[in-house]
Amino acid sequence: MAEIDFDKLSMDPAAQEMLKKAAAEGVETIFDRAKTMKPCPIGAEGACCRICAQGPCRVPPPKKKEGETGEEKKQRMGLCGATAETIVARNFARMVAAGTAAHSDHARGVAKLFIEVANGRTQGYKIKDVTKLKRVARDWDVAITEGEGDDAKPRSAEAIAIELGPKVLAEFGQQTGEINYVRRAPKKRQEIWRKLGIVPRGVDIEVVELMHRTHMGVDQDYHNLMKQSSRCALADGWAGSMISTDLQDIMFGCPTPVAGEINLGVLKEDHVNIVMHGHEPLLPEMLYVASMDPELIKAAQSKGAKGIQLGGMCCSANEVLMRHGVPVVGNYLHQELAVITGAVDALVVDVQCEMQALENVVKCYHTKLITTDDRAKMPLAEHVAFDEHHALDVAKKIIMMAIDNYPNRKAPVLIPSHSSPTVVGFSYETIQYLLGGSIRGSYYTLNDNIINGRIRGVAGVVGCNNCRTAQDTSHMVLIKELIKNDVIVLSTGCAAMAAGKYGLMTPEAASKYCGAGLAEVCETVGIPPVLHMGACVDNSRILMAATACVKAGGLGTDISDLPAAGAAPEWMSEKAIAIGQYFVASGVYTLFGVTWPTTGSEILTDYLFKGIEEELGGKWDFEQDPELMAKKMIAHIDLKRKALGIDKARERVLMDMEMRRTMDAAAAGEEH
Repeated sequence: MAEIDFDKLSMDPAAQEMLKKAAAEGVETIFDRAKTMKPCPIGAEGACCRICAQGPCRVPPPKKKEGETGEEKKQRMGLCGATAETIVARNFARMVAAGTAAHSDHARGVAKLFIEVANGRTQGYKIKDVTKLKRVARDWDVAITEGEGDDAKPRSAEAIAIELGPKVLAEFGQQTGEINYVRRAPKKRQEIWRKLGIVPRGVDIEVVELMHRTHMGVDQDYHNLMKQSSRCALADGWAGSMISTDLQDIMFGCPTPVAGEINLGVLKEDHVNIVMHGHEPLLPEMLYVASMDPELIKAAQSKGAKGIQLGGMCCSANEVLMRHGVPVVGNYLHQELAVITGAVDALVVDVQCEMQALENVVKCYHTKLITTDDRAKMPLAEHVAFDEHHALDVAKKIIMMAIDNYPNRKAPVLIPSHSSPTVVGFSYETIQYLLGGSIRGSYYTLNDNIINGRIRGVAGVVGCNNCRTAQDTSHMVLIKELIKNDVIVLSTGCAAMAAGKYGLMTPEAASKYCGAGLAEVCETVGIPPVLHMGACVDNSRILMAATACVKAGGLGTDISDLPAAGAAPEWMSEKAIAIGQYFVASGVYTLFGVTWPTTGSEILTDYLFKGIEEELGGKWDFEQDPELMAKKMIAHIDLKRKALGIDKARERVLMDMEMRRTMDAAAAGEEH
């Protein structure tokens, strides 16, 4: 058997250690399958159509020569005559629809839970952040006081929530008008969307219409398909995901900076280890509460364990990490590796990004695989249905199952020693507070340091792991290159976990990895150069941060004016395409790595990489090399700085009170 170069599979020493253990024990992982199963080249280009039973139809790329004949053009059509542009656009659009559906179905569940919490019909949940409740209520025209003038009295949190809940839930089924949060976007951005006719009416209608348009024989104009793709994606970023983030903050607490640990080394051999994997924090919140129950701790001790160790994986991990400091076991490609340690007594999954291969891996160990959502079952897993009305009871039942399984460990336990400290919980509101306190909190401080050149620009680095590239490598090369060049990074999802694994999410990282300007700002404020902003759905926080920069003044009048760019260097899911499309539609230059799903049509790809910018101010790009990706992002940031006239460093101006009042008045005028 050929020698395995584990360095080429992952840069994470903990992952490498587990892959060696898996190889020694004859356990197959996704990394093994990636070696033997190569991607279909035509499918990877988006040029395979299988939406009717006359196909699948494969459309080969055009020949690289002048004067293509009519017969050659016919060969680049499906049986129905659909061109490469139509086929590739349909496939891309369906990815946007599926990604939007995933985020928005998550959000719908959160909205339903919120209504039950407001009415006191749940177990264990309550409204934790009344300040954010009131702020969100204003956005939905829900009064936070009753009475008028001197007789006005504050409404109770329950009364506000009871009125707010149905309004939010109605956003999903709304058929006409505009989604509510479009009002949060800069005015110029709203005008662009309305001019193009892409303001979402509701969430569900945009997903359904996009799927209808991609049915055989419906929309056959790639430009029109991309227009609806933008509308659908905006329903994700500015409705579904944003609603989910807001309501989760209200119920579970708006994140503030908290210290945590990340990587497989957080598992404890002498504890009952429970790993929470997925994307919805509803059950993980209750697992966290239940894990501190003295009776359950005593039960664990009766089985020979010292206690209960919770750990998170994927975005469920991000949620409980940034609210409670629950340690993170790993990102997407760690899910099999955690089981291979032999120390995981229960792997509890909800929805999104769970590999069915987990069923095979747990057979080799004692780990109990537990599904909890009726939308996401596995044939060989044990199912314990989540019920918000008895959430704490469900959580206790699951923890007890793990406790009972602790004595059944059968394989040698090997937990890597690798874990890293990390500081997380930088919500949009927290960043504002850190930049100016509760009275003068404003993004103007960030803008000021961008204008004077200490910070070159802002980058969002988000997205998944992908086994077609060495785990975490692209994230790390890209992020290090950006912060070295004074670009502050906002991160979510598995990308954020990658940054955390290698020490980039601590304030100490600033002096070690950053350029002089960014390092000075980070050290002054006391923040890391890479700010953890949450889970996949929390990319909406980045949209709000970008909007806040516009409203603070000095960096243009639209998101597209900002010296900013976004990237998902190791993306793999349809959710990533939906996120990318709503960032492009919001005016952001957005790059993806690994592979690109529209190369089967040069015309469509050219439109997404160039032509769409004329309409939306943002555009797509593709770059496999993370160093070149960083150079492209920095070049774009520099181009925007030049357009704003801030491409040369400026002296810092000490602002007097009059200048401050003028600035605040201008910002207030923009908000209203």
